[in-house]
Amino acid sequence: MPDRSVPLPGGIGVSRLRVYDTLAPDGLVGGTPHVHLCCTEGYVVTGGEGAVQTLSAAGFRETPLRPGAVVWFEPGTVHRLVNGGGLSIVVLMQNSGLPEAGDAVLTFPPDVLADPDAYAAAAALPDGGAPGADVRAAYRRRDLAVAGFQALRSGGPTALAAFHAAAVALREPLLARWRQRWEAGAGRAAAETGDQLDALERGDLRHLGEAGVYAVGEPVERGRLGMCGLLDTYPAAS
Repeated sequence: MPDRSVPLPGGIGVSRLRVYDTLAPDGLVGGTPHVHLCCTEGYVVTGGEGAVQTLSAAGFRETPLRPGAVVWFEPGTVHRLVNGGGLSIVVLMQNSGLPEAGDAVLTFPPDVLADPDAYAAAAALPDGGAPGADVRAAYRRRDLAVAGFQALRSGGPTALAAFHAAAVALREPLLARWRQRWEAGAGRAAAETGDQLDALERGDLRHLGEAGVYAVGEPVERGRLGMCGLLDTYPAAS
């Protein structure tokens, strides 16, 4: 195991994703629409084909996904993966640890978003989605989020702004905890680069002689239930 105090470059998180391959209520195959409030997310497509549907202030967009494609989008972008067949992706997530700490809000209908208990119940997975958990629970929450996503698309900018406000209100109690995770992860990584630049300008080369090599031979989990599909996860500094 690598030293968990040493994050991946820039404090990112990485996982492998096999996108869900069952039908949602609108007849499309794929994952659960959701948004991140602080994290940019990126995809490196490694197999199959499909698309990512996005909804932002610029409107609705569908970006094709094929092997070799790299796609990323900023916080506030509602996104949904559509599986055209065998879609698999390496997911790169900014601020490693924040998504797992709640920086993802599913596009449930407004009445669910407005009630933290109702939201928690609708989003819950058996055993937290651990490998081997009943995938039907993930499909149920996806289907509810798809219904909300369809309403967002038809509701235009006003509906999206209301969703953003509801998502922030839902997660406001977590913001102080998120800041602590950011300071220990991506914030620390950026600060260390600044320290290294300062050292180089002084002619201090000590950090070059203290360099380490870190490796993870395989995922620490395979098949965890995620929002968009089955995840193979790797350790992250926290």
